[in-house]
Amino acid sequence: MTQEELKALVGRAALEHVVPGAVIGVGTGSTVNHFIDALATIKAQIAGAVSSSDRSTERLRAHGIRVLDAGEIERIPVYVDGADEIDPRGHMIKGGGAALTREKIVADLAERFVCIADESKRVDVLGRFPLPVEVIPMALPQVARRFAAMYGGQPQVRDGVRTDNGHPILDVHGLRIADPLAMETEVNQWPGVVTVGIFARHKASLCLLGTRSGVQTLRY
Repeated sequence: MTQEELKALVGRAALEHVVPGAVIGVGTGSTVNHFIDALATIKAQIAGAVSSSDRSTERLRAHGIRVLDAGEIERIPVYVDGADEIDPRGHMIKGGGAALTREKIVADLAERFVCIADESKRVDVLGRFPLPVEVIPMALPQVARRFAAMYGGQPQVRDGVRTDNGHPILDVHGLRIADPLAMETEVNQWPGVVTVGIFARHKASLCLLGTRSGVQTLRY
């Protein structure tokens, strides 16, 4: 199976975790696009969706799925999103699609985080994928210097990219994130950092992993 076929496979498999009559949290990215397309086939069974990006909102509405503002919702049972990397404990790197801050906001509303990914995203230790960090523009040089000094990373501003919040993304290469929760806690305290793309506090409850032998369900 191709990578796109694996993504479609887990997108459809995630329908099993949608709670009938409830609002569903929806992430961002190419794998989530397949989930949104699958969700459209059961849209009459859900109360609507909370979206983590303008792109996902447009796709949901194009399918006739009602999109609610996160501020209207106190709690949702499930959030479905992809990952750029996921480790054996369910910790993730996210933000390749530049939606990391809004993804964390919606994930924080959810009782369970269902990660959907193809097998290429599974790693033993996070850091092979560059770590995205959303940063206030005036703090970019300061945050970049601190990453290099503390973690030995090589920060690089993502050219031509602004988040839906209007901020740049700093991608940090060359990291080996052995303690994701500690790094997430530390970096989120730095002045000018909006969100770091480590999802350890909001880690996956389970991962639907698309493999060539079918969908594996990994629980954390």
